[in-house]
Amino acid sequence: MTMAAARATAQQAAKEDADPFVGFQVDPDLHKGKRIRGRGTRSNQAGRFEPYQTEPVNDGWSDYVDDEALPPLRTEVQEEKSRTIITRNDSPDIPFDRSINPYRGCEHGCVYCFARPTHAYMGLSAGLDFESKLFVKPDAANQLRRELSAPGYRPRPIAIGTNTDPYQPVERSYRLMPDILDVLEETGHPVGIVTKSGLILRDLEKLKKLNERGLVKVALSVTTLDNKLSRAMEPRAASPQRRLETIARLAEAGIPTAVMVAPIIPALNDSELETILKAAYEAGAREAGTILLRLPHEVSPLFQDWLLHNYPDRYRHVMNVLRSMRGGKDYDSRTGQRMRGTGPFAELLHKRMDIACRNLGYSTKRTRLSLKHFVGPKRNEDQLSLF
Repeated sequence: MTMAAARATAQQAAKEDADPFVGFQVDPDLHKGKRIRGRGTRSNQAGRFEPYQTEPVNDGWSDYVDDEALPPLRTEVQEEKSRTIITRNDSPDIPFDRSINPYRGCEHGCVYCFARPTHAYMGLSAGLDFESKLFVKPDAANQLRRELSAPGYRPRPIAIGTNTDPYQPVERSYRLMPDILDVLEETGHPVGIVTKSGLILRDLEKLKKLNERGLVKVALSVTTLDNKLSRAMEPRAASPQRRLETIARLAEAGIPTAVMVAPIIPALNDSELETILKAAYEAGAREAGTILLRLPHEVSPLFQDWLLHNYPDRYRHVMNVLRSMRGGKDYDSRTGQRMRGTGPFAELLHKRMDIACRNLGYSTKRTRLSLKHFVGPKRNEDQLSLF
């Protein structure tokens, strides 16, 4: 190695030590232009469990990617038969111990979605695969009825929409939620729903019936009031105004309605915290919550790719502040820390949340759903009992 080459290598190493963002690679010319219109990510990197990774390389035969020659990126839906529909958890920082996810993957394409890494268990990418290759559980309502009829079942509120949105676009055709709500209404079982979609209003009459016995509450996720940011960050989710209108309709119907200002992304949407809370309160929300941006596993490189592509001038600031709230890392998965973060920025964020909610009049108590109406469905006995 020549002296000049050695000097250049040393300078580059010093630069990388000083700047942790040097060396981050964005997929060159991969899925650009028309192919990713309406999609949240540009990457379809293989999941963390796959033995091989591929990387696009310009071999010199062409200086561009012909968008018209690429096949359209269409949503593919595969029906799935799972053994159970109710998922259990015992996490102390999650306010529910059971949930239902009628779909795997989510067509909303939110770039920050913490559920993206779950597609790796299916041998698929957390990137474009997560938002374009969906799995649907068409027998969800029947499975739910069977599980609720199990001997010894004890009711606790079921959460729906905590992993992927139950009212994402594909729900328009599969219509799983009406049947699920019918089972819950029939058995008197409490449910909490989280969504970004105005499609929930399709089931408003069913929600009213559940609410007559205190069996339902709904939270709308409102990440920003900026249409441009929302379209870039959540390309197939409802517009911010549509979400506020949905809050208003639910509140007018008497449904206990909350707003989730989540995720909070420092230096990108955190300045809107008070504005979103005010708009949601005026629309009718009476409870509020927030969660700091989470970047587990594949979500971190996908989010950084998106950030460099859409907001390159903010990239360093966003990641620096976020890492200061995560102990210097992109993500801290420790229970009690993963939702809130640590350090002065995190403390300031939560003080702002508390003050804004108190000034606006948000309730400090969570709506408690009723457990007294539950009656398990009759079991469909395939075999007669002996006695």
